[in-house]
Amino acid sequence: MATRVLLTIDTELTWRHHLAGSGWAENYAHSIEPAGVGLTYQLEVVNRHGLNACFFIDPMPAKLYGLDPVKRMVETVLSAGQEVQLHLHPMWEQARVDSRVAEDTVFELIDHPYEKQRDLIAEARDLLVAAGAPEPIAFRSGSYAANDDTARALADIGIRYDSSHNGCEGPWPSALSLPLDQVAPLQHAGVIEIPVSQMRLGNGGLRHLQICAVSLAEMAHALDHAVANDHPVVTIVGHSFELATRGGARPNPVVKNRFDGLCALLERRAEAAPTARFAELDDLPLDRAIEPVSASASLVAGRMIGQLWANLIERRAA
Repeated sequence: MATRVLLTIDTELTWRHHLAGSGWAENYAHSIEPAGVGLTYQLEVVNRHGLNACFFIDPMPAKLYGLDPVKRMVETVLSAGQEVQLHLHPMWEQARVDSRVAEDTVFELIDHPYEKQRDLIAEARDLLVAAGAPEPIAFRSGSYAANDDTARALADIGIRYDSSHNGCEGPWPSALSLPLDQVAPLQHAGVIEIPVSQMRLGNGGLRHLQICAVSLAEMAHALDHAVANDHPVVTIVGHSFELATRGGARPNPVVKNRFDGLCALLERRAEAAPTARFAELDDLPLDRAIEPVSASASLVAGRMIGQLWANLIERRAA
């Protein structure tokens, strides 16, 4: 069976723009559609290359702003023919209109007990469906913050897949009781866990396959390793806002070019590594003995030099 690729985009209003006093329309512009390289652009590129992608949408800002921004996200993705699944940053439950942060605000899902996690996930699911999405079957926690209570809560409310385990962010906030270098999908605490893919660094650490975190050459290297070693799936992460600079005012040319190049790469590799949706994973092989790809020292050095140059350009433009 071919190695399948899950190209996943966490799609969310950002907390930093809320704290800056932005209303939802301004926050939406800066974090969902920033600088012409946000959600609409990413969908256009994905579709141009004939790919499947999953957009994990966080509906919890509806607690503050109402359903309109969530409806807009959901409609944009579904009208482009792509998949919507569930994302959740719990602090929106306690967000205040005056943009101040309450002292008891809980930012990570794992800092809630099991019953509260279950209630928050169920509420987020209901908000997402109310915004026009199909019933979600997959979940990713904001900040990758999930533990075994999270998995049990997902199972209890009927969500089959979780994709929160990220060894690069473990043991906190990514806190499932799994090895940090677990990259093979497996049954865990009642759900099918599909970890974010990793590279093993020369010092023994891990770096996850997030578009802003690794170069295009490193992603190609990881994909080649997965195909050669019969990995069932490669899970890549992006965000609605990460092809733009932090404030959302301009495209980030380094990260934008990575995304564009990745989509072109996935089109070329479609036979050996087709992009897939969670709804198509019923026959996904589980719990294989596979290892993260070893990072290439020359590719890591190339990424660091490129990032240094991008930072210099950004400072000059500021």
